[in-house]
Amino acid sequence: MAVRLALSSAEKGWLLRPMKGVFTGGRKAGMGAMASAAPAQAKFKTAEDLPEIKTAQMLYWLVFKGYLKRMHELQVYEKQLYGPIYKVSTGGYKSISLNSAELVEELLRKDEKFPTRGDMSIWTEYRDMKGLGYGPFTEERERWYQLRSILNKRMLHPKDSMQYTDVVNEVVTDFIKRIYHLRQTSPSGDMVSNLSNELYRFSLEGISSILFETRIGCLEKEIPEATQDFINSIAQMFSYSMLVVMLPKWTRSLLPFWKWYLAGWEGIFKFARNMIDRKMETIQHRVDIGQEIEGEYLTYLISSKKLTNKDVYGSVAELLLAGVDTTSNTLMWTLYLLSREPEMQDRLHKEVSSCISGDRLFTAQDIANMPFLKAVVKETLRLYPVVPMNARLISESDVSIGGYFFPKKTSFTFCHYSISQDEKTFPEPGKFIPDRWLRDGRKRPNPFGSIPFGFGVRGCVGRRIAELEMHLALSRIIMLFEIRPDPSMGEIKAHNRTVLVADRQVNLHFLERNGISAH
Repeated sequence: MAVRLALSSAEKGWLLRPMKGVFTGGRKAGMGAMASAAPAQAKFKTAEDLPEIKTAQMLYWLVFKGYLKRMHELQVYEKQLYGPIYKVSTGGYKSISLNSAELVEELLRKDEKFPTRGDMSIWTEYRDMKGLGYGPFTEERERWYQLRSILNKRMLHPKDSMQYTDVVNEVVTDFIKRIYHLRQTSPSGDMVSNLSNELYRFSLEGISSILFETRIGCLEKEIPEATQDFINSIAQMFSYSMLVVMLPKWTRSLLPFWKWYLAGWEGIFKFARNMIDRKMETIQHRVDIGQEIEGEYLTYLISSKKLTNKDVYGSVAELLLAGVDTTSNTLMWTLYLLSREPEMQDRLHKEVSSCISGDRLFTAQDIANMPFLKAVVKETLRLYPVVPMNARLISESDVSIGGYFFPKKTSFTFCHYSISQDEKTFPEPGKFIPDRWLRDGRKRPNPFGSIPFGFGVRGCVGRRIAELEMHLALSRIIMLFEIRPDPSMGEIKAHNRTVLVADRQVNLHFLERNGISAH
């Protein structure tokens, strides 16, 4: 899985020539990044001393070198050229790229009380145009802190997520039934075709069951039209978001990408508003007839009166986005990797089998006794981080990182994909080795080498829910089926659609294990 990019001497010369006399490549950059911080600002280098990637250069890579759908691999390419720290200035996007676990750790250890994700104007513009509220990914500073303190309840703490075990298990059971149906209708009698789409439907059904406290029909034979429109809208928004970021704003009236991008957001909010409005009507009806208001997450948000309707719309829409792709893509990559590693799959099956007996469903307590299951998911997220790039904006004070001085208002980009491929942090980085993460006395990797759910107070609010869904679904699937690859499919590679997705349709054989019922 590791990306190894050979650079020709002509490429190196052409790309590095503009930096001559300023900062000339990986070796010096590596030394600069590891330098200890000097006590006085004068001893630091500044952003002016860093190599710079500009618009023309970036467009050359994206269009002529074919990196448009492989921007995660471009991180590896850039690190080979410039080392672990460099700056990017493309269109209206200006940021300092941090491309090592040590640099990311250094910055995050200096996080502010109200961490700022970075320039989220690409997400907020649509909201501002339509008068919509912000959510946990777009709100900032004190307002963000207040919002997160409300959203965290009933979701972020492990004990909070455990209360959703029955809800998730119900969705998992229906997904297992769908797997049996898909197998029976396949030509081979055991194939599940287009697995990414099926897992997307499972994930959306799962997170919707928690957020909206109702099923939305994703696992039915015929998916409801409104649900399918929502799925298409998410794909459309993510597909065009990177192009919108990279292209100057003056191109929006000339090229169709901005219009298509906004249409994606329109579909996302339309679906979320409809579901929330229905729940509001139900709650109001109960109030009118004097019934006690009971329910789970959305009922809590609405009935607490701590958020305005605009806040609820914005927050739930963003939680939906975060919850669906994290779960579906990670499960897809996990099953794909296990299908290619039968020994790992057998080992996981033994662990899962030892934790359950009879027809009892798995619980969150059972998952706590499955360290290898958790390690498998963590290793998958290392190889295929759902979001291969993230950001921070240092807004309150100046900061020194890697021996360089940066004034406040500097934006930093974390190159998660490239960092997770660093052989210094992860020996044999291209191999699927879940044992790296086991707490069995061995030296574990730098935790900042793979932080798929973020870090600190700005970490993913839905992390525990996503983990619960992934662990419960994966344990049941491996308990019931042996997963084998489709030989005609070939090696699957990742495409960057803001999140990492498969570059083609994924088909896997689900062979039923003898003597095991579907619960």
